[in-house]
Amino acid sequence: MAFVIALIIVLVGLIAAFQLNEGRSEKGRYIVWGIITMIAFAPFLSFLIGVLYGMMVRNGWTASIMMILFPIIFIIGLIILLLGIYKNNEEEHK
Repeated sequence: MAFVIALIIVLVGLIAAFQLNEGRSEKGRYIVWGIITMIAFAPFLSFLIGVLYGMMVRNGWTASIMMILFPIIFIIGLIILLLGIYKNNEEEHK
Protein backbone atom coordinates (compact mmCIF):
# COMPACT_ATOMS: atom_id res chain seq x y z
CA MET A 1 0.00 0.00 0.00
CA ALA A 2 2.87 2.37 0.73
CA PHE A 3 4.15 1.84 -2.82
CA VAL A 4 0.83 2.89 -4.27
CA ILE A 5 0.63 6.03 -2.17
CA ALA A 6 4.21 7.05 -3.02
CA LEU A 7 3.60 6.37 -6.71
CA ILE A 8 0.38 8.39 -6.65
CA ILE A 9 2.19 11.33 -5.03
CA VAL A 10 4.93 11.20 -7.68
CA LEU A 11 2.36 11.06 -10.49
CA VAL A 12 0.31 13.91 -8.98
CA GLY A 13 3.50 15.96 -8.71
CA LEU A 14 4.28 15.25 -12.35
CA ILE A 15 0.79 16.25 -13.47
CA ALA A 16 0.90 19.37 -11.29
CA ALA A 17 4.25 20.39 -12.78
CA PHE A 18 2.89 20.10 -16.32
CA GLN A 19 -0.27 22.03 -15.39
CA LEU A 20 1.65 24.80 -13.63
CA ASN A 21 4.06 25.17 -16.58
CA GLU A 22 1.43 26.16 -19.10
CA GLY A 23 1.84 29.76 -20.19
CA ARG A 24 4.97 30.43 -18.15
CA SER A 25 8.31 31.76 -19.27
CA GLU A 26 11.41 29.60 -19.24
CA LYS A 27 12.42 31.12 -15.92
CA GLY A 28 9.07 30.20 -14.36
CA ARG A 29 9.31 26.67 -15.71
CA TYR A 30 12.68 26.15 -14.05
CA ILE A 31 11.28 27.41 -10.75
CA VAL A 32 8.21 25.15 -10.91
CA TRP A 33 10.22 22.06 -11.86
CA GLY A 34 12.79 22.76 -9.14
CA ILE A 35 10.15 23.02 -6.43
CA ILE A 36 8.24 19.96 -7.62
CA THR A 37 11.48 17.96 -7.83
CA MET A 38 12.44 18.86 -4.26
CA ILE A 39 9.00 18.39 -2.70
CA ALA A 40 7.37 15.54 -4.63
CA PHE A 41 10.07 13.65 -6.47
CA ALA A 42 13.01 13.53 -4.05
CA PRO A 43 11.45 11.87 -1.02
CA PHE A 44 8.89 9.64 -2.68
CA LEU A 45 10.92 8.55 -5.69
CA SER A 46 13.90 7.69 -3.49
CA PHE A 47 11.55 5.70 -1.23
CA LEU A 48 10.13 3.77 -4.19
CA ILE A 49 13.51 2.99 -5.68
CA GLY A 50 15.09 2.07 -2.34
CA VAL A 51 12.38 -0.23 -1.11
CA LEU A 52 11.79 -1.92 -4.45
CA TYR A 53 15.51 -2.55 -4.84
CA GLY A 54 15.64 -3.90 -1.28
CA MET A 55 12.82 -6.31 -2.06
CA MET A 56 14.49 -7.46 -5.28
CA VAL A 57 17.79 -8.19 -3.57
CA ARG A 58 15.96 -9.56 -0.50
CA ASN A 59 18.11 -7.63 1.92
CA GLY A 60 16.69 -4.95 4.20
CA TRP A 61 19.92 -3.02 4.37
CA THR A 62 19.91 -2.32 0.64
CA ALA A 63 16.83 -0.18 1.18
CA SER A 64 19.21 2.34 2.73
CA ILE A 65 20.02 3.37 -0.84
CA MET A 66 17.22 5.90 -0.36
CA MET A 67 19.50 7.79 2.03
CA ILE A 68 21.86 8.29 -0.90
CA LEU A 69 19.21 8.97 -3.53
CA PHE A 70 17.23 11.56 -1.57
CA PRO A 71 20.02 14.16 -1.24
CA ILE A 72 21.10 13.62 -4.85
CA ILE A 73 17.60 14.20 -6.23
CA PHE A 74 17.03 17.09 -3.80
CA ILE A 75 20.25 18.82 -4.87
CA ILE A 76 19.28 18.39 -8.53
CA GLY A 77 15.95 20.07 -7.74
CA LEU A 78 17.74 22.85 -5.84
CA ILE A 79 20.04 23.47 -8.81
CA ILE A 80 17.04 23.65 -11.16
CA LEU A 81 15.33 26.08 -8.78
CA LEU A 82 18.41 28.29 -8.52
CA LEU A 83 18.78 28.28 -12.31
CA GLY A 84 15.24 29.57 -12.52
CA ILE A 85 15.75 32.23 -9.87
CA TYR A 86 18.98 33.61 -11.31
CA LYS A 87 18.15 33.21 -14.99
CA ASN A 88 17.86 36.46 -16.87
CA ASN A 89 14.66 36.99 -18.79
CA GLU A 90 15.52 37.78 -22.37
CA GLU A 91 12.07 39.35 -22.73
CA GLU A 92 12.95 41.99 -20.12
CA HIS A 93 16.19 42.95 -21.87
CA LYS A 94 14.66 43.52 -25.30
